[in-house]
Amino acid sequence: MKKIFVVFGHHNTSGSFNSEIRDTFIKEAEKLGHTIDLVNLFEEKEYLPFYNSNFNPPPKLVLDYRKRLEKSDVMFLIGSCNNLRLNSILENWVDWVLHPKWFFSYKTALPDSKFFKNYGYTVPGAMKGKLGIVSITYGGPMISYFNFSIFDNIPYRRIKKAVFNLGGMKTKYIRFYSVLPDMSKKVFNNHMKRVKILAQSL
Repeated sequence: MKKIFVVFGHHNTSGSFNSEIRDTFIKEAEKLGHTIDLVNLFEEKEYLPFYNSNFNPPPKLVLDYRKRLEKSDVMFLIGSCNNLRLNSILENWVDWVLHPKWFFSYKTALPDSKFFKNYGYTVPGAMKGKLGIVSITYGGPMISYFNFSIFDNIPYRRIKKAVFNLGGMKTKYIRFYSVLPDMSKKVFNNHMKRVKILAQSL
């Protein structure tokens, strides 16, 4: 059985489509014997400040999150897509927590080279080999985002290539389009079925 660290980053912490994803996943995962460590970012007693690399060492809250992640097998981020990014509180959490040198470090390939000493590669850190899952909800239909699919800066590709890969993590995604108030019960139930299948796949 696995320990799953869930980071929920939607402002509506109860009664929203994203909270239904969270609750359905947790219920199914616990039914299968997995354990959950849940962080509701909008309900935390203490909030992370806006990311600033001049904080050294980082806030104690960041170190606490990392300790909890080190004890987990899976990290699951849940949030909505805003302007082709995850919402700001979740992006801020990623900037703080999944950061060098804990998450990854750089190693220079040619340290003695005058011209190429800044070229190198990343060395995965504490989360190497663990599974990272991202749930992203979009307000419009898939076709609305199709024009951006060839670029790597849309959330699911950017996070995989520019974040999870740096830390040596495996990646899974689950995406939901046309998340609107008038969603039919049938469509909603089909979405929740996908969430249960995700939990079962672990």
